[in-house]
Amino acid sequence: MGLWDRIKKDIKKGINEGVSAVKQGATVAVEKAEELAEEGKRRYRIFELKQKVQSNFTELGGKVYDLSSKGAKNPLIDTKVKSTISGIKKLENQISKLEGISTKKGAVKSRTKRK
Repeated sequence: MGLWDRIKKDIKKGINEGVSAVKQGATVAVEKAEELAEEGKRRYRIFELKQKVQSNFTELGGKVYDLSSKGAKNPLIDTKVKSTISGIKKLENQISKLEGISTKKGAVKSRTKRK
């Protein structure tokens, strides 16, 4: 085999290896993009749920205030108050489950902060 044949063979081998590396890189990039998109969706869902919790706390405070201003001895026995509290607990459970997904993948779990 002549020098030119070896050079052509080496160039062809290099091109094939390069194409293979690009294909592998593209596959990894697509997988990572899909993973990041799913993480973004999950975080946005957590944000939406936390906004609902905040809204329910505001509603709960208004109900309790209204009942106490009308002289109710224990606003916590009111069915509307109980229903709102139950709704908040359900939302918090959904948030915990979604936050637990990132914990299982090795990410740091964030906490819901209330003021």
